[in-house]
Amino acid sequence: MLIDSHCHLDFESLAADIDGVLARAAAAGVTGMVTISTHVDKFSTYAAIAERYENIWCSVGTHPHHADAELHIQTEDLVRISAHPRCVAIGEAGLDYFYDNAPREAQATGLRRHIAASRITGLPLVIHSRAADDDMAAILEEEAGQGTFPFVLHCFTAGQDLARRALALGGYISFSGIITFKNAEEIREVAKFVPADRYLVETDAPYLAPIPHRGQSNEPSFVRHTAEKLAEVRGISLEALGAETTANFARLFAKTGLV
Repeated sequence: MLIDSHCHLDFESLAADIDGVLARAAAAGVTGMVTISTHVDKFSTYAAIAERYENIWCSVGTHPHHADAELHIQTEDLVRISAHPRCVAIGEAGLDYFYDNAPREAQATGLRRHIAASRITGLPLVIHSRAADDDMAAILEEEAGQGTFPFVLHCFTAGQDLARRALALGGYISFSGIITFKNAEEIREVAKFVPADRYLVETDAPYLAPIPHRGQSNEPSFVRHTAEKLAEVRGISLEALGAETTANFARLFAKTGLV
């Protein structure tokens, strides 16, 4: 049993065939998934998907690419919207210095607002971090000093230092199809030392399809390939990995009621 902790079912390539996507996921042993928000102003779209299917949940948040476009979204807005019964997380929010599609100051402002919402609600913060290790670690440590909050570094692509600093704060790390890529040795090294109670699997569909589907549109069923590679790296069976990651998901995303 596997759970795709991060996908984007509202994107056209998945939304156009969502029943087929879910059927293929079920056939691959994927029993649930979270469709992740990239725009707070589109929350009704995510909520509608989660309301339609009992094994799909959603989040509310602003992707760092759009941070400047949603600076009108305040912490209290995130808290209010997250009360929706199918909303189980805050985010994704964070820092992306690889593309720098939004001013870094706006990204940091948005991230801190999302952290505050996570702290208030107790819902996990889904964090996007790319090419921003030092600033991300500094913000997480500073904010944790003002009060703890649950979080996961999704689609982990960073170095060991950020991983260790996040883990020290009680954070979780989620691995995507990137772990199957030939040049992802550093990420596989991180995967070896993350505690058994602190890691998740995801697709980030429709992006980052794992080998052997690289170059195709990704979908939740493909999380099995990520899980197989991760199990190999960690030296455990696929069944054990499924049990561990599902238990971790249930603990972190407690609002799903899977605990």
